[in-house]
Amino acid sequence: RLRLHDGKLIKDRRYHLRTYPNCFVAKELTDWLIDHKEAPDRETAIRLMQKLMDHYIIHHVCDEHSDYKDAKLLYRFRKDDGTFPLSKDVKVFMRGQSLYEKLTSAEDPVLKVREENSVKYQRTFLGSEMIDWLIREGEAANRKEAVELGRALLEHGIVQHVSNRHHFFDGNILYQFWINFRRRRRLTELLSENPSRALSESPDSPFCLRKLNPDQGNTSFLSVQPNKEIKIVSAVRRSSITSLAGNSNPYFSAAPTLVFPPVAECNPKSVLKRPVTNEELLSPGAPYVKKTLTIVGDAVGWGFVVRGGRPCHIQAVDPGGPAAAAGMKVCQFVFSVNGLYVLHLDYQTISSLIMTGPRTLVMEVMEAIE
Repeated sequence: RLRLHDGKLIKDRRYHLRTYPNCFVAKELTDWLIDHKEAPDRETAIRLMQKLMDHYIIHHVCDEHSDYKDAKLLYRFRKDDGTFPLSKDVKVFMRGQSLYEKLTSAEDPVLKVREENSVKYQRTFLGSEMIDWLIREGEAANRKEAVELGRALLEHGIVQHVSNRHHFFDGNILYQFWINFRRRRRLTELLSENPSRALSESPDSPFCLRKLNPDQGNTSFLSVQPNKEIKIVSAVRRSSITSLAGNSNPYFSAAPTLVFPPVAECNPKSVLKRPVTNEELLSPGAPYVKKTLTIVGDAVGWGFVVRGGRPCHIQAVDPGGPAAAAGMKVCQFVFSVNGLYVLHLDYQTISSLIMTGPRTLVMEVMEAIE
């Protein structure tokens, strides 16, 4: 956008006796993308701009076209007309970018290359040092507010504990910025983005916001199977139960049918003896041990059920299924899925990550020490 302003492609334009401020002609922009090596051909350029439309970054000046057309039509960046949607996620992302720029420009560097367990990490900081800096620079009024900001940044995938073992705490715990905001990105990266796996495969991705709002009140089951179709069934091997109310689950590919009576209760009681919070799981010295499980799904599924949110837990395990063979047990908490930190997600999102991922599933779980 800034480069287009500098190149005078974005300017006030007159059409049918009306002046449209800060807009560009689609066909001219397509030419510009190719000339400046941002796209190899017109087809790719169109796909790129359509991606920007899908992300609510640009739009047709009169909103008469929902797609990007390589023609003499006027489009505009939403940031130039005040219609860019500043959701909570976007605000946190922009706050993280602002803090990163400020930190990297500081005379007394807070971000450094540090080593832990013989591994060097880039762009790292200690939790307590970051909190001191936030208060000193007026970014937070007190330590509590600074911790809340640090936790929001972690939950959105902007910072993380270097080995993904802790949430954000005010202590001598080492964290790093997961995103390198200063790395120059090319528009073509948008075409290779995979929302469910961008975090693990592309840590520098500008679109790796991972914060979701889990619905803790919804406690129904969601099936975890390699295919994307979910069926309501009774207690059958490696199947699971989803809510019968309204048949509104987005994963249904057809109207589900009940195969074997009697149908199990759709909202069974949680296997947990009491609720457990993320803070309790991640606090130093907590009575939990982390285990890594590699589960190779068979033709039916992986053989377990997840439930809850923030954190999710294992509600049921088929004793004859792949998950049981890998060492999965009920009451374990799901820490990561294929390298993606998921303690802040709900069971539906975790199930989606599993179903859209590879058949060989690598999960980290946290288990209470007996």
